[in-house]
Amino acid sequence: MSASTDQFTVVHQPEKKRFAIPLNDETAVLEYIPAKKFIVFTHTEVPVSHEGKGLASRLAKTGLEYAKETNQPVMPLCPYVAMYIRRHPEYKSLVLPGFSV
Repeated sequence: MSASTDQFTVVHQPEKKRFAIPLNDETAVLEYIPAKKFIVFTHTEVPVSHEGKGLASRLAKTGLEYAKETNQPVMPLCPYVAMYIRRHPEYKSLVLPGFSV
């Protein structure tokens, strides 16, 4: 049985260049590189003990919503974020022109 993602809080940690979900002794993360005019999403990682709970999706959505709110295009180098955008076409307009997902 999967836990609801509503019980997990995503925290933006700009000093670490990541969005994180604290999980007791572990952390799920979406890492990024802030460029001058866009955001590069580089890596999503969820601890094995928490896989299948929708945490990666929650991180991807939060990161993309942040980019949308701050009016920054994204370069999804992270395969998970690229897949999330393909599955949620409402975020395709955020992808940096010339970059395909």
